[in-house]
Amino acid sequence: MINEIKASVEADFAKVNALILEQLHSDVEMVENVGQYIVDAGGKRLRPLLTLLAASAVGDVTDKHITFAAIIEFIHTATLLHDDVVDISTLRRGRPTANSEFGNAPSVLVGDFLYTRAFQLMVQLDDMRVLKLMANVTNLIAEGEVMQLVRAGDADTSREQYFDVITRKTAILFAAACEGAGMLSGKSDETLTRLHDVGLNLGIAFQLIDDVLDYEGDPETTGKNVGDDLNEGKPTLPLIHAMANSSAEDAAVIANALRTKSVERLNDVVNLAKTSGGIKATRDAAMIHCERVRAALAELSPSPARVSLETLTEFSISREN
Repeated sequence: MINEIKASVEADFAKVNALILEQLHSDVEMVENVGQYIVDAGGKRLRPLLTLLAASAVGDVTDKHITFAAIIEFIHTATLLHDDVVDISTLRRGRPTANSEFGNAPSVLVGDFLYTRAFQLMVQLDDMRVLKLMANVTNLIAEGEVMQLVRAGDADTSREQYFDVITRKTAILFAAACEGAGMLSGKSDETLTRLHDVGLNLGIAFQLIDDVLDYEGDPETTGKNVGDDLNEGKPTLPLIHAMANSSAEDAAVIANALRTKSVERLNDVVNLAKTSGGIKATRDAAMIHCERVRAALAELSPSPARVSLETLTEFSISREN
């Protein structure tokens, strides 16, 4: 499904990939090595794809959109590099993380390189609205990362606090990918709001399914270990719901696993997430946000790109990795 969507913007997507490779160049060998390692790891490139589809849905894809799509991907990749260091992750997309391969310090510093490269490219766009948007977005992402760190092991995290974290940490960049595309197309504030809503709700749905897959995904398919979130003490919605809808004894099992950041009782926690309805509740929440995406898309003019965005919405909740 995702390959079919990419095929709809194949030529522009190829330009984005070429620009990413070009802008990864550095005279510093370590930057080149880590950067190339990340590119070789692949990934869906979902966020730059969103930029291209949003631009196409409201007009034409220009060179500025190509540049902006690369900016979005650089910011996303920088957050992954920093995330893996903070989370002490060892596996991503089925291969060792950059910090496992090169060490924590190089991963953090190359992440910094990608952030700064993104802002160099932003200056080239010469659009103060886009620069302001992305300055605010990267700040919110950083806050989301800190909030997630602070709440690691906090079994008392509320549903509202959880959604606040994933909105800042994940969904806000999806929203920026769409809204920024509209800005570069010179669209009205009303259209920008619709594009923002498309990206934001798609990002929330995407993260909700990510959190489901952490407990019922196939490691061969997801490219990550089952229970990674539990091992990091992340109170995600499947567990928040399970603790609120289980006996005191069962809720204590989950709470203790979160507080001790232990996968010793992973099977018990996974079973409780399922039997309490935690997995289903999380999927249902993802469906609600997908409906909001569809409602926002319905306000845009019919086009092949709008159809692709609708298909991407379906992919976000049906995917297995």
